[in-house]
Amino acid sequence: MIVPKHRETGVDRNRLRRQIRELLRRDLQPLLPSWDLLVRARREAYDATFSELRSELHDWADDVLGR
Repeated sequence: MIVPKHRETGVDRNRLRRQIRELLRRDLQPLLPSWDLLVRARREAYDATFSELRSELHDWADDVLGR
């Protein structure tokens, strides 16, 4: 997982990593085949709420799985 520093503290970066990891584990892992997955968060992700992150990841998964 790649999370940019972009003038954010270590606490902010770790929080974003934990949120994305939890979304992948809980919501997307059962839906996706067994892939190695690299997630690169954008700067805007720091300002996103948990539900916005969830929505973005679900939209991505729908595109990849052709839903």
